[in-house]
This record gives sequence, structure tokens and C-alpha cells, in this order.
Amino acid sequence: MVSTQIEARGIHDDHVLQAMRAVLRHRFMPESQSAHAYEDRPLPIGYDQTISQPYIVALMTQLAGVTTGDTVLEVGTGSGYQAAVLAEMGVEVFSVEIIEPLSKRARAVLSELGYASKVQVRHGDGYAGWPEHAPFDGIIVTAAADKIPPPLLQQLKPGGKLVIPVGAEHGYQELLLVEVDESGEISKRSILPVRFVPLTGDR
Repeated sequence: MVSTQIEARGIHDDHVLQAMRAVLRHRFMPESQSAHAYEDRPLPIGYDQTISQPYIVALMTQLAGVTTGDTVLEVGTGSGYQAAVLAEMGVEVFSVEIIEPLSKRARAVLSELGYASKVQVRHGDGYAGWPEHAPFDGIIVTAAADKIPPPLLQQLKPGGKLVIPVGAEHGYQELLLVEVDESGEISKRSILPVRFVPLTGDR
């Protein structure tokens, strides 16, 4: 999977590649889908949600530019797979999931696989981030928002990066890399068209 679907498509960060090799993707999905676990496509995990395709997970992780000892906010825990990849890199992860059964299942799987010390999972609305643990070195959002949530920008460290899909649920979506420099200036760069489930919640 890593050699043919990820590295061959331009993912070059060794830490990301090593983490993708180490994390067992089949453990983060229903048994009915496990035969497809290492195919490069999203797969259903219940509750109208999906586990992202491996290439997109690797790309978003590389774009976030985080390293050992950094703290990352993840909005949309889903299966827990993205959080595990970050934890495998030595990153401390604070992950928020709005669907309570998914948050419980992800927490259990992450604990079984030994990531509990690196990943905290909370049931809640990720639009508001997790201000108690801010600011973050990086923020990864795994559901599409119609616009960038202001609370997330406020919780990003100067020099930090926010990776987020933005766009309509059934229309055009693009993956954005948002950076905040030391003076607070915000820059945005479109990376590629994507298709994500929508960010849900009160906002």
C-alpha cells in the first residue's frame, strides 16, 4: 500500500511513510470491510461516515508538517486511523468526534493498539476546537466545512498549519493548507479537489 499508493504519488516525508507502514488500517474498520483495508479508497465505518483513503491521510499528515513532541488537534476522529498515524509519529493528538458511538469505538481501538498515551478522544462538536489544550502546532479536519471555522484559526500556534477540506457537501470541495505566520498573517493554498463527508454540528 505505502510503496504503490502513497510513496509513488509523491509523499516523501520519511516519518509519515514509516507511520503509514506501522499502523494497521484493518483494525480501524468493520470486519465486513477488512478485505479492502489496504486499497486506496475510503470505506464505510457506519453512521454515514468513512475512513479516508490512505493517500489522503498521508497527504494531510505531510501537509501539517508536524513532528515528534508537537500537539495536533484533529476534528473528526471517525475510525481513529488518522489519529493513530499521528501518534505513531510521536505527536500528541487531541481528537474530537461528534458521533458518540464512533468516539467510543475509536477510543477503544486506539487503546487496544497502544496509542492511549498519545491520543485523547472527546465526544463533542469539533467546530469549536478544544480550547483547553490550545494552541496547537497543527490542526487536521477530516470533514468538509463550508468555510474555515474561526475558532480553529484562533487555536493555531503562530507558524502552525491547518489542513482542511472546504466546500459544499454535494458540490466542489478543495483541500486547503492554511498557515498563520509569526505576525498573525493568514495565508491559504489550495492543494487538490477532494470529497469528504460534511462537518456537522450546531454551527
